[in-house]
Amino acid sequence: MAEARHHYQEELESLERRALDGLDLVKEALDRVIEACEHQDIELAGLVVADDDRIDGRYLEIHQEILTLLATQAPVATDLRLISALLHVMKCMERMGDQCVNIAKLIPIGGHEPPADQRMLGNIVAMGKQVRSQISQSKQAFLSRDVALARDLVRQDDVVDNLNRECFHLALERLGDNTVDIGEQVAFVVTGLFREFEDASHPGEVAPQPSS
Repeated sequence: MAEARHHYQEELESLERRALDGLDLVKEALDRVIEACEHQDIELAGLVVADDDRIDGRYLEIHQEILTLLATQAPVATDLRLISALLHVMKCMERMGDQCVNIAKLIPIGGHEPPADQRMLGNIVAMGKQVRSQISQSKQAFLSRDVALARDLVRQDDVVDNLNRECFHLALERLGDNTVDIGEQVAFVVTGLFREFEDASHPGEVAPQPSS
């Protein structure tokens, strides 16, 4: 009986280790996505999509082994909490892999050399690196059962939220700028002269108009 219980604990520890190692697969996918975004690397983006099978495979493998463990053993309350948590972690892992794939699929839409706002790109790369750090921290918090480290992920995620809001701000700013560009074309059609409505070196200041 003692030997069987020991074997069961080893199985459970192995499941936890392999489940959390799945987060390393997500980090690999995220690293590729960040690099593909930085360099508009369509081929690398394709690898992210193709390699998602590894993450899905890990999810299905652990999920099935957990179900088998539940069916053949009698987990105590503490073990049931761990098993429940691992199922949730695996679902999060699978979703993060899918989210990397979704980003990767958008990269080819812009072509090899799309127009790029460097501030926007910088924010996206910074978000990716921040999330990568959070994945590592979440894994470490689980392994060490460190609740304080786990709670700190909320503070870490504020960085991502702020960068995300700035990306939306930049995108809307560019939309507004484009309407001004259209307005300048209206003036060009009417007057035959092209002049910027605002002084590019002093945003917000109206550019001097030519004397009639």
